[in-house]
Amino acid sequence: MTCIIVRWHGFANSRNFRFLLNKALELYIGYAERYTNLAWLNDTRYFGAMLTTDQEWVNTDWNPRAYAAGIRQVNFLAPANVFGQIAIQQYAHNTSKRDDYKLEILHHASLEEACRRLSALY
Repeated sequence: MTCIIVRWHGFANSRNFRFLLNKALELYIGYAERYTNLAWLNDTRYFGAMLTTDQEWVNTDWNPRAYAAGIRQVNFLAPANVFGQIAIQQYAHNTSKRDDYKLEILHHASLEEACRRLSALY
């Protein structure tokens, strides 16, 4: 199993948040040509809050592009702080309500668990 891991550390302003997700998606697209079983994992253990405008951007812009690139599952390592937990819960809620794309959201308690579960899936 090969995995793109996006590691978050604290709060990211809109510019940095969007740059990181866009760059990671660009890498995913490049690697997906070589690795047919490529997983997407967000290490949000140290993730901070997410602005409402960024929540909307992910829901209406980034997620559809990720889906078009072949991503069908978005994995998260559970955030340690309440702000990160709320942000990821809101992301999952917004994503589940979409009809134009379907991304499965999976939560993992640890990196080891994520690797084990993803290896079984991919």
